[in-house]
Amino acid sequence: MLRKSLLVVGLAASLMASNVKMDLNAKYGANNFHTIGAEKFANLVRKYTDGSVEITVHAGSSLIKGNPLKAVKDGTVAMTDMFIPFTSGGGKVFGISALPFIANSYDDAYKLYQISKPAYEKTAKKWNQKLLYSVSWPPSGFYSKKAMTSIEDFKGSKTRTYDKNSAEFVNSAGGNAVALPWGEVYSSLRTGMVDSVITSSASGKDGKFWEVLSDFTKISYAYPLQAVTINLDYWNSLDKTQQKAMLKAASEIEKAQWEASKEEDRVALETLVKNGMNVNEASPELKKELDKIADEMLSKYLEDANSQIKKIFEEYRK
Repeated sequence: MLRKSLLVVGLAASLMASNVKMDLNAKYGANNFHTIGAEKFANLVRKYTDGSVEITVHAGSSLIKGNPLKAVKDGTVAMTDMFIPFTSGGGKVFGISALPFIANSYDDAYKLYQISKPAYEKTAKKWNQKLLYSVSWPPSGFYSKKAMTSIEDFKGSKTRTYDKNSAEFVNSAGGNAVALPWGEVYSSLRTGMVDSVITSSASGKDGKFWEVLSDFTKISYAYPLQAVTINLDYWNSLDKTQQKAMLKAASEIEKAQWEASKEEDRVALETLVKNGMNVNEASPELKKELDKIADEMLSKYLEDANSQIKKIFEEYRK
């Protein structure tokens, strides 16, 4: 314990004594719009601090192979981005943005994020880090080998899901949820281990799903969040001017990246169609059937939720 304290003190002293250099672990590849946003953030921080804070972005999760919350908490890496719903340690709070059909548009998603933000910040602080900004993925849809027109079409499906909520949703709809690392999804679709996927238009584009699947149904399942955090020991070692500059950069990038997400969705959908995939709107009948499942899931989710989470949904529904 003493050794760790001395390390932290030493870190603080070294950072205060000179310009600051930090590494930011980016989960996805260099061409992913979240990674591009992280690069733009690093450039703004360099600009607003007159070069006194330099952030190097490492794409493809090259710095972290395990839990990003733990890696930043321990100072293994100074900064990271993370897919909030899938981040172990975030608990019920981190699952909010991935609850099905709570948000039906980007405006809804942003409103929910603003209301939930204090809860995210509180959770991040427990893990010795500060939340800098969060950005929604394009809405999750359903990739399959046929158009999804009714609840019956989900029955028997073998669907790759990305978190506990999406797994429960698929199972409740009559399908079979399969947990797989993203790197194994394409090959699993080829071999038939899975025959469908819940994910965004952007991920389907990046994964070239038109090579193995035929349809994308825009059910707008959820608008899950990707966040960027910084270790609190690093943060507290910055002077007030540097902190202010970093928050300014974070605020600007967050705003720009929400717009970038909308553009990414548009481009991705065009790319899917261009490559022969059928992009289908969810029918009112299908949405009605899926909303029933979502309502049941939300009621179950809130049963043992703390007062802070319950208040989030009370305010969101006003």
